[in-house]
Amino acid sequence: MSEAVIKTKNLYKIYKDVAAEVHAVDGVDIEINRGEFTAIVGPSGSGKTTLLNLIGGLDHPTKGSVQIGGQEISNLSDNQMIDFRLNHIGFVFQAYNLIPVLTAKENVEFISLLQKWPKKKRDQRALELLEAVGLKGKENNKPGELSGGQQQRVAVARALASKPTFVLADEPTANLDSHSTENLLDIMSQLNQKENITFVFATHDQRVINKAKRVITVEDGKVVKDEVKS
Repeated sequence: MSEAVIKTKNLYKIYKDVAAEVHAVDGVDIEINRGEFTAIVGPSGSGKTTLLNLIGGLDHPTKGSVQIGGQEISNLSDNQMIDFRLNHIGFVFQAYNLIPVLTAKENVEFISLLQKWPKKKRDQRALELLEAVGLKGKENNKPGELSGGQQQRVAVARALASKPTFVLADEPTANLDSHSTENLLDIMSQLNQKENITFVFATHDQRVINKAKRVITVEDGKVVKDEVKS
C-alpha cells in the first residue's frame, strides 16, 4: 500500500482586495505518495505556486488541512514551521539561492550543518550527492565559478542533503537552457527511481511535464485534471 507523504483536504488560500476576494487556491484535495514524480501545472495565475507554498509551509492556508507524513502543519507556529521545513522538506527554486561566498560542497552541507550533523557525516553526504549530480571535481568551486545548470544541480544536491520527506521544486528549469534542463531532469529522475525520492514540481515547462509520472493541472485555484501516466 502506498504511503501518502502529502495530503491536502478542502484547502483554500483567499486574498482580499478592495473589489473582491481572490481564491488563489480553491478547495484543493490531493494526495501525493512516497516516490512520486509529480508536476503541478497551469497558466500564470492559476494558483500552482501558491499551492506549492502551502504544501511547503511557506504560506498559511485561509482554511483547510495540509498533512505531511501524517502530521498536520497548517496549525504550527512560525518557529515550529521553520523547524519542520528544515527537517522534512527540500526546496529547489527558480533562482538557485546559493550562498555566493561558500563553495559547492559548503552550500550542499549548509542544511545538515544547521541540523548539527557530525562533520564526517556531512562531508560524506555532500560528496556523494555532488557526484550523483555530476559535479565531482567541482566541490571547491564557488557559485560564481559554475554555470547556471551547475548551480541548479548544487541546489538539488543541497535539497537532498538532509534526506527530506520530499523535494518541492518551483520552476527549477526556468533559467536554464535546453541542454542544462535535460541534464537536470535526468538527474532528478534517476534520484527519484534509485532512491525513491518524492519530487513535486510547479512548472509550465513542457520538458518537465514530459518527464513527470503524474500531472496535476490547476486552473483558477482548482484541480481540473489529475493524470497518472502509464
